[in-house]
Amino acid sequence: MASATDSAPGHADPAVPPVTARGGGHTVRHPSPKEYIRIALILGAITAAEVGIWYTNISRALLIPALFFFAIVKFALVVLWFMHLRFDSRMYSRFFLLGLAGAVTLFIIVLLTFKAFSG
Repeated sequence: MASATDSAPGHADPAVPPVTARGGGHTVRHPSPKEYIRIALILGAITAAEVGIWYTNISRALLIPALFFFAIVKFALVVLWFMHLRFDSRMYSRFFLLGLAGAVTLFIIVLLTFKAFSG
């Protein structure tokens, strides 16, 4: 008996069922374990870069934006792959982006209040 995954075009692994993404009626395959490992290695490399930047003697005016950038990249990778937002409705992505924008805004206000950017 043929299953629904047998008829999905471009679906390589019959053990992982396709998921309808973004309401467009097309099917998208979830990441394989190999892709999760690749993302985890990328996250580890970014974390190593963050630690390396912390121990260098660069000014706070460069350190804080660099750490912000790395944090946003790590947030995006975790949310898109590990939390599967890449494969879910865009509404969920909007909620996370709104939360991220609120958190970054609050954090910048706190940093400005404590004069963290003045060298």
